[in-house]
Amino acid sequence: MSAAIIDGKKIAEDIRREVKEAVLRLKAKKGIVPGLAFILVGEEPASQSYVRSKGKACDELGFYSVTEKVDVSIPEGKVLSMIDGFNRDPKIHGILVQLPLPKHINEQKVFEAILPKKDVDGFHPINIGRMMTGAETFYPCTPAGIWELLKRSNINPSGKHVVVVGRSNIVGKPIANILMQKREWCNAIVTIAHTAAPDLSYYTRQADILIAAIGKAHAITSSMVQPGVVVIDVGINRVVDRTTKTGYRIVGDVDFDAVKEVAGAITPVPGGVGPMTIAMLMMNTLKSAQRA
Repeated sequence: MSAAIIDGKKIAEDIRREVKEAVLRLKAKKGIVPGLAFILVGEEPASQSYVRSKGKACDELGFYSVTEKVDVSIPEGKVLSMIDGFNRDPKIHGILVQLPLPKHINEQKVFEAILPKKDVDGFHPINIGRMMTGAETFYPCTPAGIWELLKRSNINPSGKHVVVVGRSNIVGKPIANILMQKREWCNAIVTIAHTAAPDLSYYTRQADILIAAIGKAHAITSSMVQPGVVVIDVGINRVVDRTTKTGYRIVGDVDFDAVKEVAGAITPVPGGVGPMTIAMLMMNTLKSAQRA
């Protein structure tokens, strides 16, 4: 029997509707419009697409947004200066610098330049520290989206073995930290695995909930999971497909067609974690505006 499909697109639409209603209340009660600033360095197609999608979401939800597109050769100091300007702008409640950045710009300096109260991406060291202690803060959007998917799908990680494949600062480490916390809808036994493991399947086959964030197409196969596992696929990979107009298609880190015949529940790609990331960015920005 095929796995239940965890519909991230539908859940994200529900969240966006909730955000839109909250924006209307905030405007009516306090006259505040949530504001989000984007800084896009260079013309990398995927980054441009992501920023367009986020800008479109702002328009649909009634946010104020501004996008600064700058040349890839911009000095690091100029980017930091732009961030400082948005830090001081009362109309802006969230600042997002689209990754990846060119090598001459230090990502950590950029993260630390954004005021923690406007760090709606959740990458500032202060917000990371607050997340680790379980304090109220902005959680990174993709991990927050994964957690929300589990909650809204009534999949409780408490007492379950969660295996996270990937150790990035953006997904792997934060989602592991969130789910191991001693609180409602967390309290999991968490293992972080990665491609340095001599036999990755040794770990993945133990998972009650498997979160794949490797960045490699179809890295997780059906032989690597146990029956009934919940699979959350974070991967977004382009593979060649001459039958499509673009010449490629988007697939996840999981071999969806094969794994869905073994798993109990699974997220598709696209339509799983991706829409949740943008929804949680909007939620974080709304929270920042509410605090203002």
